[in-house]
Amino acid sequence: MPEFTIMTDSCCDLTAAMAEELELSVLPLSLHMGDSVYRNWLDGRDIAFPDFYSRVRSGEDATTAAVSVGDFQEEMRKILRSGRDILCVNFSSALSTTYQSASIAAEDLRQEFPEARIYVVDSLCASLGQGLLIWLCAQEKKKGKTLEEVRDFAEETKGRVCHWFTVDDLNHLKRGGRISAATALFGTMLSIKPVMHVDDGGRLIPVSKARGRKASLLALVDEMEKTAIEPEGQTVFISHGDCLQDAEFVAEEIRRRFGIKDIHINYVGPVIGSHSGPGTMALFFLGAPR
Repeated sequence: MPEFTIMTDSCCDLTAAMAEELELSVLPLSLHMGDSVYRNWLDGRDIAFPDFYSRVRSGEDATTAAVSVGDFQEEMRKILRSGRDILCVNFSSALSTTYQSASIAAEDLRQEFPEARIYVVDSLCASLGQGLLIWLCAQEKKKGKTLEEVRDFAEETKGRVCHWFTVDDLNHLKRGGRISAATALFGTMLSIKPVMHVDDGGRLIPVSKARGRKASLLALVDEMEKTAIEPEGQTVFISHGDCLQDAEFVAEEIRRRFGIKDIHINYVGPVIGSHSGPGTMALFFLGAPR
């Protein structure tokens, strides 16, 4: 039985080192900022993550683009020619056309490589929620599970990857059409911070409001307390929009409440960060269905 490669896109927000260790193939989404187009590589080679957030703080806007069908075809063809099959797990279809691009590329290549197995999964996840799902799939692969078994695992598990977010500045959500201008204005005046999650359709949904930054960070952990399944044995992922201190505060609170040791922290990459802004905090774990 041929070996297989797990493929994903850069909205997984894993570190480059982790992607390498898991032997992933990762295609970058891109962003247009100023007069330049940057690819969202996991190692920040086109635009360093702190630089990106510094430019956003100074008022620059960015527009983002999905991975193209052609980019997927090129990378998939390389893998198939090496005799490996492909499991491609992508950024939520509710937030990007990247999954659609991968599906079209896979369909075309099945005709070119009729013997090959190419499966494309809509993760319905974002940022390190997608990263957590990929990481879990890679653990299954390491156990010697077949391509079909890992694909089925991804489909069964994705609805239990819980995503809880808060943002520091409501104006980024207003620009992205997530909240109204009036909500952004009053929320900013009253220091109201939204607590949001990704629903079972892969969309970002406001759930509640917290008064002040610290309360919003604690609210993320409160949500985990309500829905996490056997948290003490889990690996938990946290992503942040250039606010590492807040991420470490959340990690410490998780260790204190649940005794969890394995917590991975990384940046919200520039593509998602273009929409959520600096100061975004996101927590990901396995729990009851979203």
